[in-house]
Formats: sequence, structure tokens, C-alpha cells
Amino acid sequence: MAAKPIKIDIGLTEKSRAKIAAGLSGLLADSYTLYLMTHNFHWNVKGPMFNSLHQMFMTQYSEQWAALDQIAERIRALGYPAPGTYAQFAKLATIKEVEGVPLALDMVRHLVAAQEATARTARKLLPVVDEADDQPTADLLTQRLDVHEKTAWMLRSLLEE
Repeated sequence: MAAKPIKIDIGLTEKSRAKIAAGLSGLLADSYTLYLMTHNFHWNVKGPMFNSLHQMFMTQYSEQWAALDQIAERIRALGYPAPGTYAQFAKLATIKEVEGVPLALDMVRHLVAAQEATARTARKLLPVVDEADDQPTADLLTQRLDVHEKTAWMLRSLLEE
């Protein structure tokens, strides 16, 4: 016999929690896709910038890996299951996978676009979170925006003459 779920009473309506969890699920999908892309590029980068890009990508995917847990745990704290399959992520993500192994600077271009897409996904959720007065999620989103915008800037800098 299944236990009856305990009602969640954290000061957010069920409707708000559902809307925020759905938005966070999209952020988790974009973040996981970005993580996978970055790790793939770390493994497969080559050329004159190999060492610096290999190290940079490792730093980035390591940070992203830790963020995945924070996002998923916030979804769970709101009372909803976190998506966790490739099929779910493919449906929810705004970032598309990259086919093949791009050249090093094309990897950087893909990562700039993916970092910016993830930032847009996080930013789109801010008005929903603000309306619900959900400070923990707002804090998480602000932290993620800071990382994604800064990382996109650093990657873009590699592409400038």
C-alpha cells in the first residue's frame, strides 16, 4: 500500500510551484545538454589551442555538473519529479545537439550559443519566480545567469581578432 503524500506548505501555491518546476525542468534540460556538449568538446578538441580549450572546457563542464544537482533538487523541493532521461531532456531543451566533431573554434561558437540559450531559459523564468515570491529559486536563477553570461563572454573573447 502506497503512503499518502504529505501536503507541501512552504508558502507557495501549488499552481506557482508547478509553473516554477516546469520552468526549472526546461533549465535542467538546457543545462544538461550544455554539460554534455561541453564534455564532448573537452574529449574531442584538437589543434593549436588544444591545451587551453581542453582545460577551459573541463572547468566549465565540472561547474555545470554541480549545477545540475542544484536545479534538480530545487524541482524536488517544490514537490515535483526532476526530468532525468535523454528523451525528457530532448523534449524540454532549447539547445540542439551538435553532429560530428566540429573544429575547435566552431566548438567555441556552439558553446557561446548554448551558454546564451541557457541564460535565456533562466531569465525567462525570473518573472514567474518574482510573482510567486520564491526567493530560493530567484537566487538559483541569478547564480546561473551570472555563470552563463560570464562564460559566454569568455568564450566570445576567443573568437575576436
